[in-house]
Amino acid sequence: MRDVELHMPATPKAVPELRHRLHGYDYDVRLCATELLTNVIEHVGDGTPVRVRVVALDIPTRARIEVTDPDPRGMPTVLSAAETAECGRGLVLVAALAERWGVERGPGGKTVWCEVVRGREPADFGDIAVPGCLARP
Repeated sequence: MRDVELHMPATPKAVPELRHRLHGYDYDVRLCATELLTNVIEHVGDGTPVRVRVVALDIPTRARIEVTDPDPRGMPTVLSAAETAECGRGLVLVAALAERWGVERGPGGKTVWCEVVRGREPADFGDIAVPGCLARP
């Protein structure tokens, strides 16, 4: 697996572009990366400049996904979405797919990251299509 670092504006158009740019990665890596990007769009703002990194860890079966934005405020948390809510499950998915995840604050903003096991079969979420949400598998 090659390491990737991308700089892009966090826009709805960037979500499928990111998914396409990561086409050689496991499903879980692509899903986590796009959910973290979508989180920036929703909670920091459309057009926010971000850095997306996917790096192989020392453990050969793990990858770390990082999305850095310039806003040090607004720490992401996992919330329970109402059953009828159209959105609000992004970090729930990340937390379910990742071995661990967290947030690091720095002088220029914050980085939300997660570590996933590579090479495992994708979870079967069935036929899920949630109208109105930005990132879909």
